[in-house]
Amino acid sequence: MNSFILTSFPPSQPTVLFSPFTNPTSPRLTSTNPPNSLTRKHQHHRLRYRVSTVRCCSLSSSDQPSTNSDVFGGKKELTGIQSLVDAMSPPVRLAISVLVFSGAVAAGYGLGLRFGGSRNAGLGGAVALGAAGASAAYALNSCAPEVAAVNLHNYVAGCDDPVVVKKEDIEAIANKYGVSKQNEIFNSELCDLYCRYVSAILPPGSEDLKGNEVETLIKFKNGLGIDDPDAASMHIEIGRRIFRQRLETSDYDADIEQRRAFQKLIYVSTLVFGDASTFLLPWKRVFKVTDAQVEVAIRDNAQRLYAFKLKSIGRDVDVEQLVSLREAQLLYRLSDELAEDMFREHTRKLVDENISTALSKLKSRTRGVREASHVVEELDKILAFNHLLISLRNHPDASRFARGLGPISLLGGEYDGDRKMDDLKLLFRAYLTDALSNGRMEENKLSALNQLRNIFGLGKREAEFIMMDVTSKVYRKRLAHSVSSGVLEAAPSKAEFLQNLCDELHFDPQKAIEIHEEIYRQKLQQAVFDGELSEEDVKSLERLQVMLCIPRETVEAVHADICGSLFEKVVKDAIAAGVDGYDADVKKSVRKTAHGLRLTRDVAMFIASKAVRKIFMTYIQRARAAGSRTESAKELKRMIAFNTLVVTELVADIKGESSSDSTLTDPATKEGDVQMDEGEEWMSLQSLRKIRPIQDLSGKTSQTEITLKDDLPERDRTDLYKTYLLFCLTGEVTRIPFGAQITTKKDDSEYVLLNQLGGILGLTNKEIVEVHRGLAEQAFRQQAEVILADGQLKKARIEQLNELQKQVGLPSQYAEKIIKSITSSKMAAALETAVAQGRLSIKDIRELKEASIDLDSMISLSLRENLFKKTVDEIFSSGTGEFDEEEVFEKIPQDLKINAEKAKRVVHELARSRLSNSLIQAVALLRQRNRPGVVSSLNDMLACDKAVPSQPLSWEVPEELADLFVIYLKSDPAPEKLSRLQYLLNISDSMAEALRGSGDRLPDGAEEEEFVF
Repeated sequence: MNSFILTSFPPSQPTVLFSPFTNPTSPRLTSTNPPNSLTRKHQHHRLRYRVSTVRCCSLSSSDQPSTNSDVFGGKKELTGIQSLVDAMSPPVRLAISVLVFSGAVAAGYGLGLRFGGSRNAGLGGAVALGAAGASAAYALNSCAPEVAAVNLHNYVAGCDDPVVVKKEDIEAIANKYGVSKQNEIFNSELCDLYCRYVSAILPPGSEDLKGNEVETLIKFKNGLGIDDPDAASMHIEIGRRIFRQRLETSDYDADIEQRRAFQKLIYVSTLVFGDASTFLLPWKRVFKVTDAQVEVAIRDNAQRLYAFKLKSIGRDVDVEQLVSLREAQLLYRLSDELAEDMFREHTRKLVDENISTALSKLKSRTRGVREASHVVEELDKILAFNHLLISLRNHPDASRFARGLGPISLLGGEYDGDRKMDDLKLLFRAYLTDALSNGRMEENKLSALNQLRNIFGLGKREAEFIMMDVTSKVYRKRLAHSVSSGVLEAAPSKAEFLQNLCDELHFDPQKAIEIHEEIYRQKLQQAVFDGELSEEDVKSLERLQVMLCIPRETVEAVHADICGSLFEKVVKDAIAAGVDGYDADVKKSVRKTAHGLRLTRDVAMFIASKAVRKIFMTYIQRARAAGSRTESAKELKRMIAFNTLVVTELVADIKGESSSDSTLTDPATKEGDVQMDEGEEWMSLQSLRKIRPIQDLSGKTSQTEITLKDDLPERDRTDLYKTYLLFCLTGEVTRIPFGAQITTKKDDSEYVLLNQLGGILGLTNKEIVEVHRGLAEQAFRQQAEVILADGQLKKARIEQLNELQKQVGLPSQYAEKIIKSITSSKMAAALETAVAQGRLSIKDIRELKEASIDLDSMISLSLRENLFKKTVDEIFSSGTGEFDEEEVFEKIPQDLKINAEKAKRVVHELARSRLSNSLIQAVALLRQRNRPGVVSSLNDMLACDKAVPSQPLSWEVPEELADLFVIYLKSDPAPEKLSRLQYLLNISDSMAEALRGSGDRLPDGAEEEEFVF
């Protein structure tokens, strides 16, 4: 594929279309008096060479010809015979040719007859001179096309404007000399003239098309009357010449120029011939270019022409210009998409010029009021231009307008990017400031701001931030003027006045509320600069609150924030003083700050609580990180001392009370705690009775308002309490060398500290009781498991357990639960073993059930199912022949708490398998002469038949079945059993009667011995 026109190039590059070795002079069209013997073939080659030479000369010129002589050359002169032919009309020339031929024949005949003396000589002379006359006549007529071509050339060259050449005049010249327009010489001159004009009308490679080339060429082609195939061949010939010159050159710039010249030729040729160009101009076949490359050439040149047309479009574009632009687009064969993009780019450049001008004024060092007004004027021009484009897009005849009308966008332009966004924000801010210069926002200005935001491509948040910033300043200024002038204070409704002010500025009332809060906050910060609020400051703040309509909740929150930060500093300093540093000066400072800042008691306590809880958490972290229980208890003891000596005093100072007047709140009396039911446990648990005192040895009270209830989960708080409780129970452990340790018991004062620790941790009465109870249960369980190791609860062991209960102080109901759980677990193990070894029957199970023992928790389901199978198997092998369906299918599964349906399926499976086995066992016992065993086996078979009714059984030796029936008959059975056995053994009634009369068929043992010996 040839890449001849793949790339488009800018028009600013230098160009040299053809090689400088090409002859710049235009040769004459014809040589003087060509010989008559010149054949058509030779003339064709000469004419083709002549066309190529003329085309070369035209294309090699770097300047556009300004006169016809520069395009077509000067007028041509006629030779002698051509002048003679030019003076004759076709009839005259024909008559003269006839006369010449006739005269030559007559003269030849006369001379032959005269000098030959015979008629044959006369005829020979007539033939000879007639041939000469014919040659002269032919020479005269053959000059007619050349004379016509010369006159055609002189006619076209003599016209001031080649476009005014008329087809009628061309046909008149051909008719004058009796020449057809299809005559090779005449047509060649037409092609040569057209080729010269095409070469002259196309600008050099460095220049762009003017836009009128296509129309001019079409008019000139129609004026010449040249056929489209001949005209198309001239375009192809020009392309060949450019292509050859491109192959010969080695200069990159020249190659670029020739590419552009070739592109322009393709574009103009395509427009000149229209749809016929697809078969008249075989670019792909001749030059090996693709359809895409042809499209690129057409597109690039169409864009250049359309861009040239767009230069006439300004900010005052009207309907006529848009219609003309649309017509030009269609004429240039430019797609709507490209036309739309180019139009938008053009409008964007116009807007970029306004923006650049506005920015230069805005950033000017000598900026003043005049420059600011110029900035607004430039932005108003942008808005007016944008409004004009939108209105034209909505015009009724918008379909006839150029494509691309609509709102302006800066995308893809000079100001599209984050670097330029700051400049656009400055312009938007400047326009907004000018819109609010009179202290209010007009509706038209608000609409203009929205349009300007869309044009600049500002985000909604960015624009809102700028508008909020500028509008807030204007609102503050107007609000300050209203307050200072007394207008706001004199207004009957402050809220209505402020709402009207927001409406005039189109300002968000919520933002106005935030500004009011900020103003109040600043005023309060100024008032508390010296550390307290005076009465005058309080009145001033109340007056400001009323004027600005600030809610009471907001005022309290602001006071808590500002005054609270000052109070927090004082509290932190008091806490940092420690146990020994909380003296009278610190107490005075706390009281003064708490009451001087006019903080409510709840707010002051909240601030103090936050600081104190941080210190508490520090002690907690140290206690957790301690290596032993004793070290953890020491850290907790330090926290208790800090709470008693510092925090309690701090709380009293905040409340304005004396620490001696305050009382300690006992966790046992907190609201929501269980009192009546838990009272007995407080009295029974010794560790709980010891913590009931509420004063330590020094008589100090301890506060319980600041706790760690919300800072630590319940489990962590109970673990800390349990740690100190174990310390109170076990005492302080001191390790000495060689792995020994010494335990030092503590007195009951440690339990008072334990009570205070519960208050600091925020434990309720119920939670404290649970901790003490848990430790007591743990101790009791450990000892009880040793006592009840075999699971047997005897009288001596019961007395031992009661003594243990009193020692640990555990209530009786909890001790009984522990004893029951231990005995139950031991009994469960024993029952499991008994069931597995087969030592437990259904009778034992029922006895255990009557003793209120939960079999579900003690015996697993699988073992209970196995026990059921064993019980059923015993029924089927008991030898009684009895089977109670209610007992087996309902009562036993209910006692064992197993599934009744599943139990029924198990019974059926066992009955089917035992039925046949019982018959086999009965026959075996029969052969052994064991009559009781035979009767027992037959009874088992009947029991299985009752569980699952069976069909009559078959046996290989029927006599043995008869013997079984006889033996069972002699055992004096119940009639229904005997009848069922007869059915199962498949014995008929007649045979049964015969067996009843035959007596015992089996001999006894003595008879058998006698028979044998």
